[in-house]
Amino acid sequence: MIRFLLALALCGAALAPAQALHFQPLETIPVQEGGRKKPYLVFAEESLLSLSGKTALTLDGRSQPAVEIITGLWLQPEKWRTQPIILINNLALKKAANLDEKRKWFSRDELAANPSFLALLQKADADRRTAKDGKLTGLDKQVDEIGARLATFESLRMGDLYRVVANPAGANSQWSTLHTDDAVLTKLRAAFAANDDAAFARAASELRASLAASSPQFQPPASKLALEVTYQKLHPFRWAWILYLLAGLTLAVTSLRARRAGYALAWLLASAGLLFQISGFVSRIVIAGRPPVSNMYESVIWVAFGAVFFSLIFEAVYRGRYFLLGASFAAVIPLLLADSQPLALNRSIQPLVPVLQSNFWLSTHVLIITLSYAAFLLALGVGHIALGKIILGRKPSAALYNYIYRTLQIGVLLLAIGTILGGVWANYSWGRFWDWDPKETWALTALLVYLFVLHGRIAGSWSGFGLAVGSVLAFQSIVMSWYGVNFVLGVGLHSYGFGSGGFVYAGTFVVAELAFTLAAILRHRSSQTPKTIPTAESAA
Repeated sequence: MIRFLLALALCGAALAPAQALHFQPLETIPVQEGGRKKPYLVFAEESLLSLSGKTALTLDGRSQPAVEIITGLWLQPEKWRTQPIILINNLALKKAANLDEKRKWFSRDELAANPSFLALLQKADADRRTAKDGKLTGLDKQVDEIGARLATFESLRMGDLYRVVANPAGANSQWSTLHTDDAVLTKLRAAFAANDDAAFARAASELRASLAASSPQFQPPASKLALEVTYQKLHPFRWAWILYLLAGLTLAVTSLRARRAGYALAWLLASAGLLFQISGFVSRIVIAGRPPVSNMYESVIWVAFGAVFFSLIFEAVYRGRYFLLGASFAAVIPLLLADSQPLALNRSIQPLVPVLQSNFWLSTHVLIITLSYAAFLLALGVGHIALGKIILGRKPSAALYNYIYRTLQIGVLLLAIGTILGGVWANYSWGRFWDWDPKETWALTALLVYLFVLHGRIAGSWSGFGLAVGSVLAFQSIVMSWYGVNFVLGVGLHSYGFGSGGFVYAGTFVVAELAFTLAAILRHRSSQTPKTIPTAESAA
């Protein structure tokens, strides 16, 4: 019996997973990549995200974080040729390449040995040479993206991207990689291969100290690296949407009972979410040295912040509950998309393109334009409350309609100022105030649409109900100006904001909004139709 138990224990020890290494000593090592110097942890997560669409993958029966996988590619590169970490999510591409349609991740070797995929890759490369402006569309574009992931994988596997050695030639000079026979790197590789946590920690600490002593005047401050690591781990904008969602649910649940306590708790939750967003913005400003509105991701989280910020100001004045209720749920949607769609909304902190390298204009034109979007998002949220009441057979109060009007006023004022400042910036950057660029055209279109909604109310063409409908329908012009120009049209001088993906989500949102508004209109009309009271003659 004792022998059996001993054998069982030895068997269990043999089957137990190897002890996981701790990678904290590597996290703050600066790496030069993407035009800036970032902590190794950030480099690892962004690298794996570009390969697989995730910052952690389940491999060999356990979840492995990005820092472990990217370190493995650095220290044991040959092992990763057969690991499925290359994301292919397009069904048409998988069919054309004869790949398993149920799988999402594939290895480098199986793609390299797939003749159908290689033929598609060669076709995409040939089509690029003949395409206008070198831009690909359709299946070619999807194949080209996979080709870019494979190229990144090869660069990581060959060690070309691990630029950790500062260049003494200057602050903007390109850093270099460690020599393959570097003594410290050899120790690190041996400890990693042996899965020796203590030896790995010692070698990583020795490497960090050695690199820090190399041209320290051209390396980022340790405090800045530590701040970015903390920001990367904390995910402040994720906590923000969770708190906003809780605030909205609290207001909804306490709408009939415990209203005062529920309102106070919702204020507390929304304020906490706002503080998380502020901490995230401050971190990004310190790290990047600029206002946090240079790309689509940053504008999305800024608009969500603005909506809640405006709602708290209005709540302090009116104490109406509806501002905070509308903003809470409206802010969750963009923040949730920003958190869950990292490939479409790239959250990485990147250097500014030349046209944006003016903190003055970023702090005026761009912030004001996106704050106008925030006011319109708040009006959208409050408009949904009004139309939702109508669909449920309840009559919205005049105060609720007035709340929509006030938020639209703020939005129109900010959008008008921002559009004018945009013309001034365009003259400063491109030598002309206006050129009917798609971004400029749709900004003006959105402004005219909202002016039409407001003037219709002032002229008496429609009442509060028309204002509520207008707040929902007019926001679709913001969707086009904000998302459509950048992610659908993809043309114009504002190329720094372009991207891809998310079309299904945007299209679903627009269709759902139109259906919701139509339902409210039909319900409103039915409630306005006078009911015929039967007379004695008609009854006879």
